[in-house]
Amino acid sequence: MELRSPSDDEVRRFLEEYFTPWRLANPDGAIEGLVTGYYEPLLRGSRAKAMPFVHPLYGPPDDLLTIDLSAINPDLRGMRLRGRVEGKRVVPYYSRAEIARGAAPVAGKEILWVDDPIEAFFLQIQGSGRVQLEGGETLRLGYADQNGHPFQSIGRYLVERGEIQLAEASMPAIKAWAAANPKRLEELLNQNPSFVFFRELPLADPASGPVGALGVPLAPGRSIAVDPRYVPLGAPVFLATTFPASATPLTRLVLAQDTGGAIRNPVRADFFWGFGPEAGAQAGRMRQQGRMWALLPKDLKPAPTGPVTP
Repeated sequence: MELRSPSDDEVRRFLEEYFTPWRLANPDGAIEGLVTGYYEPLLRGSRAKAMPFVHPLYGPPDDLLTIDLSAINPDLRGMRLRGRVEGKRVVPYYSRAEIARGAAPVAGKEILWVDDPIEAFFLQIQGSGRVQLEGGETLRLGYADQNGHPFQSIGRYLVERGEIQLAEASMPAIKAWAAANPKRLEELLNQNPSFVFFRELPLADPASGPVGALGVPLAPGRSIAVDPRYVPLGAPVFLATTFPASATPLTRLVLAQDTGGAIRNPVRADFFWGFGPEAGAQAGRMRQQGRMWALLPKDLKPAPTGPVTP
């Protein structure tokens, strides 16, 4: 069935007739989980290395292997390993610190050079962004691949070392710490061994969002990143959480259109806020608790051992 420009009531009737909501629960039985935010940032850059544009953004290196585990075991659908060949063995790919030291063959894979290392780091966390070149041209970078190492929060690292308070562990607080401690920035960034590689994408329509893991543009306020092991990409999801750093309810129907290295567990979502500084301010402060219901077609039920309950 196809709906063309439907009203709110028509959408509601369509969902009620053809879909069943399933409440998501984590493996420990908890029905509440973490909801964070992400956005599409704007960086300043150049196609050539020249001061102040000295921090590279890389495309995937030639020696990075991606191993699809579903080819070995169908139960591992969607699971992939990254690595490299060393002699006759496949070993883990280089970590962020090793890439920074020059161990990985990334020379010649530079797409752009940007002027701020902390902004380049957060671009990797967001997964996509825009870069304004010196001549005024703006282009878009999208996620191409990742080195296979698990995401580790640098905010948590600062909290554990007593550098910032837990209540202040937000993107603006981390950027402020970085500005005040430039000599310790490399040490901080290397606490997250995960490293993202990019590809250049056309920016035909500046109003269009970046392309998510589903292959379609993300919609501000209506797209979320999920763990695809538990929530199928493309599924409508009813999200019940609160606005950033607030008790004001944020409850709406969203679409599972993206994934992320830090998005692990059934009740776990990353809420896409859109493009620019205002979206970044919202995303940077969002660390709320929330509940989620996945809407699945009525003839489709989760596996009996799955983490969702009707």
